Amino acid sequence: MRGTLEISALITNTGERTGTEVVQLYVRDLVGSLTRPVRELKGFQRITLQPGETRRVTFVLREEDLAFTRADGSWGVEPGRFKVWIAPHAEAGLEGEFVL
Repeated sequence: MRGTLEISALITNTGERTGTEVVQLYVRDLVGSLTRPVRELKGFQRITLQPGETRRVTFVLREEDLAFTRADGSWGVEPGRFKVWIAPHAEAGLEGEFVL
């Protein structure tokens, strides 16, 4: 990934009433040199949907969004595999993967 990566999902209100949802983007570094959070929040969007309405929610993930303080104390990114989730909370969601 150089520059940016767009990650999106279709969100549907399956209920009978207008609903508001906070759609969240989580990332996990699978091969970092340090132990990283299992799911690290990288973005969120609050949307309101009418009954039966579907809307695409898109997040833009930049390479610098993956930076962290490494073992040597420097700030930066490391190449490797990452998992991503678009979810209503940290324990669920649609899962994907990418390589940096």
